[in-house]
Amino acid sequence: MVTDSEEIAGIYREISKFPIPLKGFIGPQVTLKHRGQYCIIYTEWSQRDLERAERVKLCREYIVFYDDNSIVHTSPSGKCTELRDELLNRDSPSGTLKAVLRGRTNKKGEEQQYLEIDCSYPQIWSKTSKEKSINLTALDKHGKVYEDDQFGRLVWSHSETHILYIAEKKRPKVESFFQHNSELDVNEEDGDGNRAERCQKPVKGDEFVYWEDWGEGLVNKNTPVLCILDIESDKISILEGVPEHVSPGQAIWAPKDTGIIFVGWWHMPWRLGLKYCTNRKSALYCVDLIGNECQQISSGINSVHSPRLSPDQRHIIYLEGGNVRTHHQCYSLSLYNLDKKVTSTVVKIVDYPTVDGFTGIYSSTLAQNCWATDSQRVVIDTAQGSRKDLIVVNSATGIVTSLTTGSEAGSWTLLDIHQDLMVVSCSSPNCPPNLKVGVLPAAGQEQGITWLALDEAEPLPGIEWKILAFTPPFEQENPKFPDLPFEGILLIPGQKKGVKPPLVVNPHGGPNSVFVASWMLLPVALCRLGYTVLLVNYRGSSGFGQASIRSLPGNIGSQDVKDVQARTPVLIMLGEKDKRVHPTQGLELYHALRARDVPVRLLWYPDDNHSLSKVGTEADVFMNVALWFAFALDITTAA
Repeated sequence: MVTDSEEIAGIYREISKFPIPLKGFIGPQVTLKHRGQYCIIYTEWSQRDLERAERVKLCREYIVFYDDNSIVHTSPSGKCTELRDELLNRDSPSGTLKAVLRGRTNKKGEEQQYLEIDCSYPQIWSKTSKEKSINLTALDKHGKVYEDDQFGRLVWSHSETHILYIAEKKRPKVESFFQHNSELDVNEEDGDGNRAERCQKPVKGDEFVYWEDWGEGLVNKNTPVLCILDIESDKISILEGVPEHVSPGQAIWAPKDTGIIFVGWWHMPWRLGLKYCTNRKSALYCVDLIGNECQQISSGINSVHSPRLSPDQRHIIYLEGGNVRTHHQCYSLSLYNLDKKVTSTVVKIVDYPTVDGFTGIYSSTLAQNCWATDSQRVVIDTAQGSRKDLIVVNSATGIVTSLTTGSEAGSWTLLDIHQDLMVVSCSSPNCPPNLKVGVLPAAGQEQGITWLALDEAEPLPGIEWKILAFTPPFEQENPKFPDLPFEGILLIPGQKKGVKPPLVVNPHGGPNSVFVASWMLLPVALCRLGYTVLLVNYRGSSGFGQASIRSLPGNIGSQDVKDVQARTPVLIMLGEKDKRVHPTQGLELYHALRARDVPVRLLWYPDDNHSLSKVGTEADVFMNVALWFAFALDITTAA
């Protein structure tokens, strides 16, 4: 066992340096003289920088040569470089242009947001000039542009003449009841010397009105609006017709740019918790750009997300939840026919795993591009038990086929698919993420896919992993949902002969969440310290069927605890800005344990929230956890 703090810090530093892929985009295809083709794949990665105590974003490009539906050769193109000030980016449909949202600070120290139009792939188009840069803050049409994963996105119109994005609605200025009437300067100048019209009479008495935001990870995001930029005239329009009782997001262009299709989340009874509560009531809408008429596409009874338009622009697929009010759940895959205006269910919610082992769809989001060129098949990454697999769904027949069953990697994520060329990320509990490319075979032949690595990532020596299956004892079975197995992912360190390493049992949070057999910093680092780590997917976890999820409400704190068993000395770590579980609850637990003479230690992080995921916080948490386990072992040994 490693117990020295300097050695523990060194191991953490080593493990934390591995970057994690965030995005991958496949550039336009270029045909060579002898029938061969190549394309550029643009990727973005996140890496922890412990010295700067932040996550840095890196980009790297790869070149892929292929011929007759098979990949011939891949290689990196250029060096890995750091992206600065970049919040969002998106290539145009043809791949010739790229929209980039940047955040910068002006001379007055005020944050400004700019939307730039650049040439997307200068290697292909022999063009490196910046087309234009627009100061969105100076135009003052809306508040901050959303750049989060839930709402934020840049979407090019099919004609490549307009860009759709989402921003905070512009609020009226406010002042005290006792302040003299005033008007803002019509030609107020910002910190960069730009002038904008801001003629607006302040609203009296609204200084302290409470504006409810959408919760942790979406702080200060209250009322999103759909914004359309005309890249020829630089004119910004705020889309009208959106129902006032919903917040719009995940928007896409309708066929022929005639409208905007989006998901609208109900504001009532409250906004709090959207990012981690995917069960929020929502519906799919379409707003006509000519008459601003809004049509509700889905029923609005359950939650929906991730609308995706087929290449032939005739269908939209999206995920729809059931009547289970849990944080996460199994989703059905719905298909909306734009010509007939009819919705059908392609894949139903799965209560129990099917004969062939399919457990249902549990994706938090679909890839931006997930359709095959035949406009019939869809590629989805989803938890399947304690693995994350790639599946292909035939929208005409409902047939589901796995692309990755039996692979050595435990977790697969689709980053992009274009002209049936796919770029994916894969990893395992002992192997950091790496990228692979493959061509999707014809329908019915999907299981014969061949993957080729864009970069190689070797498993860490001295760590093995496997998935364990558990069956609860008879007395702990749920009478309403009997015969529910559960699983655990076991990481095993290299062992000295005759030495049995101590076991760290780690249940996931949620409670309706799931561990998949992927690269995770904390379990790997603990394993390198000499611990065996068991990640428990107790009954109620996602990825095992809807019946398993339904078994947990009413039994939280009992069924899940019995599956995990009880952790004696207690280390409590709280984020002061936690909006999921108020930190005062943790303080009450701390005081209650102290009153009972239980060994307990409390760590309080004033600048972090529930996930404790800031780089500095994350590193401090690991160090304290590792030293706490050593302390607990000493107590156990002494006893």
